[in-house]
Amino acid sequence: MNNQDTKDLYDILEKIHLSEYDKFCIDNRERMNGYDAFGVYMKGLLKERGMTQQSVFLKADIPERYGYKLLSGEKRTKQRDVILRICYGAQMSLSETQRALRKYEMPQLYPKSPRDALIMIMFNERPGSIIEFNEVLKKKGMEPLRTSGVQE
Repeated sequence: MNNQDTKDLYDILEKIHLSEYDKFCIDNRERMNGYDAFGVYMKGLLKERGMTQQSVFLKADIPERYGYKLLSGEKRTKQRDVILRICYGAQMSLSETQRALRKYEMPQLYPKSPRDALIMIMFNERPGSIIEFNEVLKKKGMEPLRTSGVQE
């Protein structure tokens, strides 16, 4: 959420009553973090770009059914790498990816982490497919982006 959105939400919250909370959440769900914020954000972004969810899941190399469940909120993952795969498959910029991670309530990429720093650079430079992305990580001696089948 950008700073203007945050300021707008603060301004609204200063003027509403407890009884208006549910309406506030419904009216502002796209601007807030929470259980469906990630899916709403991703679906809106894909629609703007004329991309299908199916094509993103194929590019991200994650099972379609699993991807649909993540975007609908039916399933949750604790694996940030899965969200990064989806973002890369959706050809998102680094700032869009950071926003998606925030909306999913995951840690953002951190520039002081060597692996995160390399991932940030690759989101900017786009070295190719997700397979090529992982090859770069491996060449630098780092763990590739995990798939949905790897449990932590």
